Amino acid sequence: METMHVKKDDLVVVISGKERGLKGRILKVLPRENRVVVEGRNLVKRHLKPNPLIGRAGGIVEKEAPIHASNVLLYSEKADGPVRTQRWFVGEDGTLFATLKEAKATYAEPPKKVAKVRYCPKTGERFD
Repeated sequence: METMHVKKDDLVVVISGKERGLKGRILKVLPRENRVVVEGRNLVKRHLKPNPLIGRAGGIVEKEAPIHASNVLLYSEKADGPVRTQRWFVGEDGTLFATLKEAKATYAEPPKKVAKVRYCPKTGERFD
């Protein structure tokens, strides 16, 4: 299971399917299935039976269905559209490094913790 390129509450753009080009906020991330649930996108109708024990009335309910993570990209304010991101490492002084080895080599004493961020080389924007 790989790490996901999007997180909960990220603003994303759907890049394929019937919802192509539309923006939405991520409500739920399903990493095992490599899918995400986007607010107001990929709506499906569920037919529910009435259940008096829990006080649910029957009927047809619309809800968001998961979309494959490869079909969404992060939305960039700078680019005013979807952008691809990479994982970069941040040093103690905020400098960005492409590899962990490179990040540790720049300091005389190896840092205790090197953080990872999502970075867009195209716009120079950080998403964390």
